[in-house]
Amino acid sequence: MKLLLVALTAVSLISAADLKLGKPFAAQTPIALATLLSHSDDYVGKTVQVKGKIAAVCQEMGCWMDLVDDSGQKLRIKVNDGEIEFPKDSAGKTAIAEGKFTKVVLTREQAVEQAKETATEFGKKFDPSSIKSGSTYYQIQGTGAVIQSN
Repeated sequence: MKLLLVALTAVSLISAADLKLGKPFAAQTPIALATLLSHSDDYVGKTVQVKGKIAAVCQEMGCWMDLVDDSGQKLRIKVNDGEIEFPKDSAGKTAIAEGKFTKVVLTREQAVEQAKETATEFGKKFDPSSIKSGSTYYQIQGTGAVIQSN
């Protein structure tokens, strides 16, 4: 009976473990999303670590996830296809992610193409005339992440 109890406890601990993806973290503590985004140009090109709730995950290849904080700030963690695959069912869980903070500047044509791809991925209609100009956004080129078991 004791052996069965030990085995069940071990299985529950293993299944409740955090999921570690990619490389081990270099930074010790996460930067608040609000701080990172309000001083974004100060962090461009630097390795940063953030923590937040997973709002969405790429449903095609698991190549990105969006993290949000309590104030509604949102940041995309993007990885190269095949390097890391974020679990497609992890929305709602808490994650810590690390990587290089990047600034992405798009022309109008690039912004239209990106919006079209996003609309297709989420099964929404898209009107190219809704994009009037190029855009700039920030994201983390992810190198590692931990999805917490909550």
